[in-house]
Amino acid sequence: MAGDLLGEEDRLSRAETPLALIVAPTRELAMQVARELTWLYGPAGARLATCVGGMDMRDERKALARGAHIVVGTPGRLSDHIKRGSLDTAGIRVVVLDEADEMLDMGFREELEHILEGTPETRRTLMFSATVPKGIANLAARYQKDAERVRTESEQRQHGDIEYRALLVAPGDEENAIVNIVRHSDSESALVFCTTRAAVNKLMSRMGNRGFPVVALSGELSQKERTNALQALRDGRARVCIATDVAARGLDLDNLGLVIHADLPRDPATLLHRSGRTGRAGRKGVSALIVAPKARRRVERLLGDAKIEATWGTPPSADEINALDDARLLADPSLTRPIHESERAMIDALLEQHGAEQVAAAFLRKQREGRSAPEDLREVDLTPPKRRERTERGDRGDWADREPREKRGKSERKGFDDAVWVQLNVGRKKNAEARWILPVLCKAGGLSRDDIGAIRINPSDTHVELTREAAQRFFDTIGDGGTIEKGLRASPLDGAPPPPARFDREDRFDRSDRDERPAPRLRKKPYDPDAPRNLSGKKPFKKKFTPDEAPAERKASPQTDYIQDDREKPARPEKKFSKVHAKDGWKPPMRGKGKPAGKPGAKGPAKGGKPAFQKGGKPPKKARKPAPRG
Repeated sequence: MAGDLLGEEDRLSRAETPLALIVAPTRELAMQVARELTWLYGPAGARLATCVGGMDMRDERKALARGAHIVVGTPGRLSDHIKRGSLDTAGIRVVVLDEADEMLDMGFREELEHILEGTPETRRTLMFSATVPKGIANLAARYQKDAERVRTESEQRQHGDIEYRALLVAPGDEENAIVNIVRHSDSESALVFCTTRAAVNKLMSRMGNRGFPVVALSGELSQKERTNALQALRDGRARVCIATDVAARGLDLDNLGLVIHADLPRDPATLLHRSGRTGRAGRKGVSALIVAPKARRRVERLLGDAKIEATWGTPPSADEINALDDARLLADPSLTRPIHESERAMIDALLEQHGAEQVAAAFLRKQREGRSAPEDLREVDLTPPKRRERTERGDRGDWADREPREKRGKSERKGFDDAVWVQLNVGRKKNAEARWILPVLCKAGGLSRDDIGAIRINPSDTHVELTREAAQRFFDTIGDGGTIEKGLRASPLDGAPPPPARFDREDRFDRSDRDERPAPRLRKKPYDPDAPRNLSGKKPFKKKFTPDEAPAERKASPQTDYIQDDREKPARPEKKFSKVHAKDGWKPPMRGKGKPAGKPGAKGPAKGGKPAFQKGGKPPKKARKPAPRG
């Protein structure tokens, strides 16, 4: 963009309105771009201003008011300044969108459209993106004119200066493996990627307890904390940075030679962006993936989609790290450096007072004091799992090595003949479910799904079946207190728990007297196959008879054919009213269509002007006249 800003001049004129606008997805990348442009355009007299989230907006408004040739910021903060009128985009000549695909993935489409629509149509628009998805193509077609796509490829394969290693780790040894990888590496600094902020905080505390100078980088930190963390890595005050994917884009650290994927990336693009923090500008780097044995197939597909070849192996063991430390000590150049005359007197005094062997021992202890001890790792089988071939019925998912369903079952699982039962302090009353109990046990106790058998959820507790080896490993991992996480504790049981009580329907519903019960009364006439049928689908016409015209057989046995019961139906009692009520002129209320009758106990007439009646069918009492006085 230098030609659009300078033209034929060597220096920029006085800054009245911004001439260039650079948009980056994250604060760190925006600050890094501003730092690079400061020395690059310094000889031209350029003035820069930054507008990023997390910084004081009043200071940014003052910097914009003083005048700036180039403004660098994040989408949200730049759009906010434009809405408030503190950023004038009328004189913009160049707009640069850095990591445009990442900004669309982060949901900044509306902010980008607002920024681009506020700039002149004569501007020049530059978009930098590692990939060109459909959203980027649409954005380019809408806001660019006569655009040309430039592709840069230094080599045929991705990241030629980066060595990819896929390291198989037993479940529960992930953090110990990261410690050994960092100890074994010669890199001055390392970057460890996690998926969530909680994982970053947990791993940071564990690495700090082991003596590593460590910093964190995640979205929950303030801008000042994130800037200090990156500066500590550049200055060498911190060796390990544990970060989320917020650090996967655009960051450039000169002394970064190791990238560790503590949590596997979700797609090939994330893998490439994470690994691209090392091996930059011709320098060599290592990208290590922590892989569980059951996730090997997934990682193979991930590497294949990214067109990357990785070396499979295991993390360095404690013996390998100790041997490497001794080899580095023997190859220390200070041991072969010539002795200076100013050092001769002190060397003679040390040898005379303590002896050569004691001086060498003190030198060795000094070298090993600041190092954290390596961790012991469990062995992992490096043999890749066998691929299962489909049979002729493979379309329905039948595998050649599967057995019939009736022959398979828990009884054939190995290791559960001498199982150990564990009790958890949560049950059905606290909404315990096997779908969240299982992963919690695997992650906290270093177990796999094959180590866990039956899970019985009771009203107030839960019983879990483990193999004896897995139970020993489980309680060694969680410690003596048995605390798995906050509010969840585990304790071993003596023997197998009693089976849960089952509901017996035969005990509750006794059907022994079924034959002695009377037959049900049928209200419908039984089906007669010989009776004539009405095939028209219409109801037959029934003639209405008066009592005098009714057939004689109907008078003799009225509707007895419709009741299949020898017992007589009790007659409904007739409602009669006493003569006292009739003398008073009171009659029971008539229920009209759509008109409610009076409520029992009502004192006045009901709606519709009809009299009310009281409970029991008695008429309302007349009010007594007061007795005369005197």
